Amino acid sequence: MQSNQLLASLRPKDRRQLITACDVVELFNGDIVWEPQSRVRHVYFPLDCFIAQLLPVVARENLELALVGNEGMLGTALVLGVTSSTLQARVQGSGSALCMSAATFCRELEHLPALRQQLNRYVYVLQAQLALTAACIRFHSLDLRLARWLLMTHDRAGMRKIHLTHKFLAQMLGVRRVGITNAAGILQEQKLLSYSRGEITILNRAGLEKVSCTCYQSSKHVYERVLG
Repeated sequence: MQSNQLLASLRPKDRRQLITACDVVELFNGDIVWEPQSRVRHVYFPLDCFIAQLLPVVARENLELALVGNEGMLGTALVLGVTSSTLQARVQGSGSALCMSAATFCRELEHLPALRQQLNRYVYVLQAQLALTAACIRFHSLDLRLARWLLMTHDRAGMRKIHLTHKFLAQMLGVRRVGITNAAGILQEQKLLSYSRGEITILNRAGLEKVSCTCYQSSKHVYERVLG
């Protein structure tokens, strides 16, 4: 089982205290962790799962704004003193996470200054990454955006083969299914990936990075610069 990078960055004593207050839970692909405007009752530190944060745009249509894996946490609204989220949180990759009640998490924030400092930095990183996502949606072509999204998913899944349907990809990227078919076709022609029956296999990771929009590397650089 992997560790969570945010928790791993804490001093051993603080990390043990925090992990002791958590339960290990199993999350499964498609699970809804919370709906928009609902109260944040738990926070999650993914270990080997990853969770999409989606903005409802119209009925039954969502746009993915962030993807959280073991590099981060779900529930940052509580860091800012806000008890609800405007986004839907949906599990995109099955696996384990450390789970803590909102009340316990808020107490730990008060007792562990190093935790609050690290999470403040993480919130800053998320804001910067959201700005990059907004620019990416506005200015970059769909095939470049798809390459970026697949790289982000691969980073968190740790596997070359990822189960994703065209319908799901279209919902994530806020486009029609035909757009995903065309964009995936462009990447397949370059022999960067193969797609069959909802299974995407990344054939050339380095090549996918080369054709991806610059937002992918920019997002990684922000994380590394601020959180190390």
